[in-house]
Amino acid sequence: MAIDTRVVQYQLAGETYEGFFACDAAVSEPRPAVLIAPTWAGRGGFEQEKAERLARAGYAALALDLYGGGRQGSGPEENAGLMAPLLADRAQLQARMTAGVDAAAALPEVDASRIAAIGYCFGGLAVLDLARSGAQLCGVVSIHGLFTPADNLPEPSIQARVLCLHGYDDPMVTPDSLLALADEMTAAGADWQIHAYGGTVHAFTNPAANDPERGAVYNASADRRSWQSLQNFLAEVLA
Repeated sequence: MAIDTRVVQYQLAGETYEGFFACDAAVSEPRPAVLIAPTWAGRGGFEQEKAERLARAGYAALALDLYGGGRQGSGPEENAGLMAPLLADRAQLQARMTAGVDAAAALPEVDASRIAAIGYCFGGLAVLDLARSGAQLCGVVSIHGLFTPADNLPEPSIQARVLCLHGYDDPMVTPDSLLALADEMTAAGADWQIHAYGGTVHAFTNPAANDPERGAVYNASADRRSWQSLQNFLAEVLA
């Protein structure tokens, strides 16, 4: 299987964003698409590998640029500095995610009626916010994501089906936060699932994660199980 990849540029409020697109070169007709919202470091090799893996599974995949110009952080301090403005302005985060959806829908390889979005860490919060904004997506998946509710959407209307793949011992997202998200999703009338993995902390799908003090450690078992759950969910919602 030959996977085509390219940078896709799109615009929002005069700024250029640079997504990474991957799809099977042998398929000519439009196919379902999966957007990938990045970690706090910005769109990089981790997200690009996921895009290529999803392309091999039969999807068109677009790893989004949330910071503009393809910017990436070089470490925790710079990553936090890039993420903080979007945590403080959730409407802007939602607008950037919507711009990514629109960019994907306009691609000739994409069936615009069958789009889902997944996100890792900060990207998990981003896809939940996309759902909270009422986006007409088939589904969203938060993977070791943040659950903080959006202050600009106190009563969200959620159309997309929601799956959260979560490390139960994640110090950044406590069991209380998990229960609060469940209550929020239920109040919004969402079709939601939360899969919690015991003995698992933050960043469990990232083989490079090895920071026990920060509570971010790779877990091969949870990685394998969450990928299978992701595939099952995408097959259902993008059928």
